[in-house]
Amino acid sequence: MFLVTHPEVLADDWLPPVALGREAETREVVRRLDPPAPSSPPPWIVTVAGPSGSGSSTVARRAAREVADRVREATGSLSRLLAVRVGNLRGAHGVATALLRRMDDGFDGRGFPVAEVLAGVLRRVRRERRPTLIVLDDVALGGPDLAPIVRAFAEPDRFLPEGESGLPPLWTVLAGTPEGLEGSLCTAAGLSGVGPSVNLSVYDARTLGAIVRDRAGRALGRDPPDGLVRTVVERAVAEGGGASHAVDLLRHELLGTEAGRRRASSSRFAPGIRVERHVVHAIGQAVHGATARVGEVRRWEAELARRDGRLPLPTTTLWRRIVRLERAGYLRREIRTGGPGGTVSLVRVLTPIDEWVMDPVRQGTRRDDGASSEGERGGSVPGSPARAEWPSALP
Repeated sequence: MFLVTHPEVLADDWLPPVALGREAETREVVRRLDPPAPSSPPPWIVTVAGPSGSGSSTVARRAAREVADRVREATGSLSRLLAVRVGNLRGAHGVATALLRRMDDGFDGRGFPVAEVLAGVLRRVRRERRPTLIVLDDVALGGPDLAPIVRAFAEPDRFLPEGESGLPPLWTVLAGTPEGLEGSLCTAAGLSGVGPSVNLSVYDARTLGAIVRDRAGRALGRDPPDGLVRTVVERAVAEGGGASHAVDLLRHELLGTEAGRRRASSSRFAPGIRVERHVVHAIGQAVHGATARVGEVRRWEAELARRDGRLPLPTTTLWRRIVRLERAGYLRREIRTGGPGGTVSLVRVLTPIDEWVMDPVRQGTRRDDGASSEGERGGSVPGSPARAEWPSALP
């Protein structure tokens, strides 16, 4: 039995820091998107096509992250990244609803026509004035019709209120099988801005071995046994699967069957990062550009807590939350000269806030700072670990 120290890297949605074997394709997608300020007029839409398991999702999401990084380096602005796997969604309405839920987790698309939901997405993008990247992947044959989605992003002024026009940079990447993309975009054929796809071929055995070795090494925290890598790769090649199938086999070898899948899925919510959702909202409201004063975060935390009928967190408890987020790599604390006491405490956001993943604090549970969530009145967030979202109203 293997001792897996980092099972989160075996989760389906884990994004590797480098797209092994797909570096050139990733660079090509980024080149076509042309961040941070594209020289060509919008729309900026790129499709990534390849057989199942060829890394199309990894290329699309890795390229989107690199675009966001370039925007942050050049302008200091944090981009919003909306990534949706469309394979199990029902029609364009389901895709549009999933996108808007990334911006407003309380949104219910029932009763709204797809055009109104798309208008809600675009109005939010314009209102926030943040560069936005949209990734729609897992596009397969028989999947939802994406033409209405692509047309809305290509011609956003049609969906904005009269007298309002123009959006911050809006990039779209679609990834899937060639047949799936062709079927999903058939009614959008010839649409300006949608050029030829970045095409991927099946991984060769050597590249597949490098991917399995890298993923296994990250999961185990040490070099994996050669026999494990060889067994997984040989079976994946024999069964005609690609990288996704190879990772499924690796997960089975390291964690077991369905129980192992659940463990990997839940582990990607960074164990130990327990932060009340309203604290993340407070940081989001306080940040201008990429930096906020801790005092401003504290003011917003108190306001949002009272709005929810809670007591604000004690100052030391709020500081512990900031330390947890720093340890997770989401932000960094800084001390600068100035202010009434001679110094100013700041938090600098390193990763877009809407990509943060939390394990919400629940009432009645004990935490590692020695206080119960009920005692701090800050742990009423129910349910399973959730992605951080901005507080917002319906469109």
